[in-house]
Amino acid sequence: MTVVKAEKLVKDYGLGGQTVHALRGVSLDFEEGEFSVIAGPSGSGKSTFLHLAGCLDTLSGGTMRIGGEDTAGLSRKALALLRRKNIGFIFQAYNLIPVLSAAENISLPLILLGVDKKEIQDRLASVIEPLGLGGMERRRPREMSGGQQQRVAIARALIKKPALILADEPTANLDSQTGGEILDLMMKLNESEGTTFIFSTHDKMVMDYARRIIMIRDGQIEADERRSA
Repeated sequence: MTVVKAEKLVKDYGLGGQTVHALRGVSLDFEEGEFSVIAGPSGSGKSTFLHLAGCLDTLSGGTMRIGGEDTAGLSRKALALLRRKNIGFIFQAYNLIPVLSAAENISLPLILLGVDKKEIQDRLASVIEPLGLGGMERRRPREMSGGQQQRVAIARALIKKPALILADEPTANLDSQTGGEILDLMMKLNESEGTTFIFSTHDKMVMDYARRIIMIRDGQIEADERRSA
């Protein structure tokens, strides 16, 4: 099953009276269960692609289909629902809510979806232990290390069991040991749940984990290499 299908994707930005061509006709497909990396230097367009795949930004041209749904034809409300139900996000800044506990941050996507309390508790239990967060449920972000906060962010992305997880530079603020542990966890979750992971990064360690590496430069695909599992 094709989870993400981009065809001749174009994204332009206005900057200081000039037009910046962030993506120039990019076409990429991602199948269910992929563990893929989009790599390239800063400003190459890798984060822009993730934002478009995550329905966080609008296209300038081309088409983006998520689970077969053409995002250009959806209203803001429909896009928000698509994100909420089917896409998990992991960012380098964690984006946790400071006043909420770890458990509350993780549960928030299900609360927004109107899931009942019993189901939320069951799903919370299913992600807390595998991610090494047992005993930290009541801690707030300021009481956790960077690695622990990233685990909370991963748990928040996973708790709604999305078909797609988009990870934008997820190891950028972590030391190499913690980054490796986080990548090991995501690889195991990919293999056990069949969740599609797409990373944007210029971190070689993340690339070493990937089964597919897409190189992008100046908004165009330079290479697309698949590796055996």
